[in-house]
Amino acid sequence: MIPRYSRTTMSAIWEPANKFRIWYEIESHACDAQAALGVIPKSAAKVIRKAGNKPYTPKRIDRIDEIERKTHHDVIAFLTELAEHIGDEARFVHQGMTSSDVLDTCLAVQLTQASDILINDIDLVLKALKKRCKEHKLTPCVGRSHGIHAEPTTFGLKLAGHFAEFQRNRERLEVARAEIATCSISGAVGTFANINPEVEAHVAKKMGLSIEPISTQVIPRDRHAAFFACLGVIASSVERLATEIRHLQRTEVGEAGEFFAKGQKGSSAMPHKKNPILTENLTGLARIVRMAVTPALENVVLWHERDISHSSVERMIGPDATITLDFALNRLAGVVEKLVVNPKIMKKNINQLNGLIFSQQVLLALTQAGMSREDAYETVQRNAMEVWNSEETFQDLLRKDEEVGEHLSFETLNLLFDPESHTKHVNTIFRRIFGK
Repeated sequence: MIPRYSRTTMSAIWEPANKFRIWYEIESHACDAQAALGVIPKSAAKVIRKAGNKPYTPKRIDRIDEIERKTHHDVIAFLTELAEHIGDEARFVHQGMTSSDVLDTCLAVQLTQASDILINDIDLVLKALKKRCKEHKLTPCVGRSHGIHAEPTTFGLKLAGHFAEFQRNRERLEVARAEIATCSISGAVGTFANINPEVEAHVAKKMGLSIEPISTQVIPRDRHAAFFACLGVIASSVERLATEIRHLQRTEVGEAGEFFAKGQKGSSAMPHKKNPILTENLTGLARIVRMAVTPALENVVLWHERDISHSSVERMIGPDATITLDFALNRLAGVVEKLVVNPKIMKKNINQLNGLIFSQQVLLALTQAGMSREDAYETVQRNAMEVWNSEETFQDLLRKDEEVGEHLSFETLNLLFDPESHTKHVNTIFRRIFGK
């Protein structure tokens, strides 16, 4: 991923130094287990641990790359370079193992490391949303369906819906993390023909993974598909909130928008512009994360016990999806923290349609007063349609309507246009989401 949309901690997971370090740990733990089983000398395992336990410096990485250019095999290049540090005892490294044992187990470690960062990122978004939810718990604003004014709600409720969604995403990611955190050290075609299953159990424990119940030399890719699908869902949640903010920042709406810092420029041509650049950027980043989902699903289908059609895909989607989502979640948390909210404009917009947003209240009141639902709907709609093309308010037109007057008094009509009637259960909803 390009540096512009990368954060150091997440990017470091996918750097060669971290990858080779994980490879070494897998091989070293496997040697310890082999020694405990009497397969290799314990003295050899100690040498491998001591001599090989060195940082993967740029010089070492360059050497591995140099060997790979000759061997055209990354794991063999790694083992060859490792042998240069270990000496004769290097012959005991990788016994009974195959490349996939190292590569798949390493990818599992990297994805669990990435998951931990992403879970923390979601916590930042949840923290920011919770604060703004409570701040605007009773800040009235208009709710919209199909982009059209519907009925009153509160800005706190609007944000609370996103909070609940990210809570679900956190739970999904925890499940996806557990599913992807599996270790496979089962040898060629996954039969353990030349390696004891206890070696796999030992490596899994040391690497913080669970045992893959049955591998076919590779860890089944349905696990990875579920993981990247989860990242895609989270990205869509990022975009949904970003899109809401973009709409609210439109000149014609103006209810909320991104913070605009002193000295910030919105346009090279128009000095007056304050554009929603961060949320537009988040919309684009979400597309990149979701781009990984389809290839991950297609990776599930491998030939027989294994092939490497998935390998090139994962070398790209692993870093790109996790790095991008990490950046996006942190950016989103910052946008929410600094979000500029305009309650006055929200109130103005509530009144923009001259009372039409209370049409359901009138409809229900008429039915409860004895009018059939069909007749009540026709009566309310007839008056509502006139409001769109006149200067009169909805309430004024209803007062003039004889059919309405036969069923509802002026006093009752006044009560039906009370915005607080739409917020009486806000506390109940908040308790459901926040617990108190």
